[in-house]
Amino acid sequence: MLTWIDWLMIAGYFALLGGVVVFTMMRQKIQSGEDLFLGGRSVGWLAIGASIFAANIGSEHLIGLAGSGAAAGLSQAHWELHAWVLVMMSWVFLPFYYKSGVSTMPEFLERRFGARARWILSLVSLAAYVLTKISVTVFAGALFFEVMMPEVQLTIGGTTITSFWIGAIATVILAGVYSSIGGLSAVVYTDLVQTGIILAGTLSVTAFALYHLGNSGVALADGSTAQGMLDGWAVLKQTIKSTGNVEQFGLWHSLTHKTFPWLGVAIASATIGVWYWCTDQFIIQRTLAAKNLTNARRGAIWGGALKLCPVFLFLVPGMLGFALWQNNVKIGGVEFQSLMYKMVDGAKVIDGDKVFPTLVQNLLPVGFRGLVVAGMIAALMSSLASLFNSVSTLFTVDVYQKLKPDTPQRKLVTIGRTTTVVMTALGLLWLPIMKAIAGGGLYQYIQAVQSFLAPPIVAVFVMGLAWKRMNLRGAVWGLSLGFILGMCKLGANIIWGGADGFAFIQDFYFSGILLAVSILIVVVASLTAPAPDAAHTTGLTFAGLDPEFKKENRASWNWIDVLGSTVVVGCVVAAYAYFWTWLD
Repeated sequence: MLTWIDWLMIAGYFALLGGVVVFTMMRQKIQSGEDLFLGGRSVGWLAIGASIFAANIGSEHLIGLAGSGAAAGLSQAHWELHAWVLVMMSWVFLPFYYKSGVSTMPEFLERRFGARARWILSLVSLAAYVLTKISVTVFAGALFFEVMMPEVQLTIGGTTITSFWIGAIATVILAGVYSSIGGLSAVVYTDLVQTGIILAGTLSVTAFALYHLGNSGVALADGSTAQGMLDGWAVLKQTIKSTGNVEQFGLWHSLTHKTFPWLGVAIASATIGVWYWCTDQFIIQRTLAAKNLTNARRGAIWGGALKLCPVFLFLVPGMLGFALWQNNVKIGGVEFQSLMYKMVDGAKVIDGDKVFPTLVQNLLPVGFRGLVVAGMIAALMSSLASLFNSVSTLFTVDVYQKLKPDTPQRKLVTIGRTTTVVMTALGLLWLPIMKAIAGGGLYQYIQAVQSFLAPPIVAVFVMGLAWKRMNLRGAVWGLSLGFILGMCKLGANIIWGGADGFAFIQDFYFSGILLAVSILIVVVASLTAPAPDAAHTTGLTFAGLDPEFKKENRASWNWIDVLGSTVVVGCVVAAYAYFWTWLD
């Protein structure tokens, strides 16, 4: 139960959020589509990096990633150590995007190939956002409210509306309002504040979980008794080893592992990383809002530094929750095995998707619970606001404006805001379906679906930059056939049961195969049509770089950018080095 102090913390968060939105609206009047969708291209690197992080850290991380940590240890860490991909984006992809002056990723494909490529990517992206990102984010956030605030209910005409629906509807509407009114500027600067709240809230969960596990009185291997926060880590490792879960909780798994074979994971996680961080409108839009290329690059590098945190903010608490459950630790007279469980074949097993909210509810003292709930709301609202703004941009710029190119700027602003309202409604309508089909493993579900969507998009973008000979036919056939093959695999999983049923190819192996097939399609299709003209390659491919482009790009960075990139990549290497053998 939340106390009045916790509710005061939550109220303070909303007051701060409202103040930031009002400030950004007073600071910048929205007069055009560029103001609404790109913040007038006036955002600094600090806000860009924070917005990249906050947009990425949605409620599915707090629910799904912590649940994955409890069920499968570090198996999902490969997707959360993608800081190196952000560094690559800042140096390899971003100069082309920023120099071309585009507003969306489909628009970049039109510059490079032609209008048909833009249409395909626009429609695929819009469908993917509604069916995966918006629905999953809303569902995970609503589940958190259901566990954290069961007492919040509303009865209308004899019908009781639970905290699940109250939390979902309230946050979706609030996020939709401030993203539609304040535009990307409001989203980015609220993300700057929300990043601090997210970090403080989730770090407190890790700290208190280590404290309680370390003071649980569990006997250690050397004969001593755990009695401190540092012993919490030793208890975790000992618990994993004693239960025979060393491979399950390790970083790498065998080639024949049903869910996370190491080769499939290595290829699929990198492919998804390049798609999400280097080509997806949801992320790239923040960098395009920068004052200049220097701020865009530094924002991406700063976002990469923040991206180093999720393993320790979400996966580790999930694993600590598993240890608390396995040792049946009692806190305040409550046994953890009586919480966060579900029944499978008549037996109680840990319910991964309830781990994080249960830790918050039972480990944290008064005040800290309010802080974490505020952080949860911050994660939910920042992701939703970013999604709404990105979807609004894609529809307005890549669909509506393409159909009606003479539309006045003021009307584009109205269309963009209307699109946000529609997306809000669609997200809520999809929620009952999401609630019915989700049953744990939420984060794994996301990565599996994305592994079917990402390969053809990655193939087209990477080949488009690297191979000057690639043309419109290659892009169209690569995107279209690749998407159809990916959806066939998704359909097979739905009909025949995925990894436990008719998985003719393991999901992550399929991702690598689809990437190779998509590249082959791009090459063959491109060679059956004439080479593109200079207008589609100059300044849009590595081979088409002109002296002016090279000069501007070189002037946009110095030793600070190099040092920051080196530190971020070095931290990723250090994390892999430690967790590679951490259970040996």
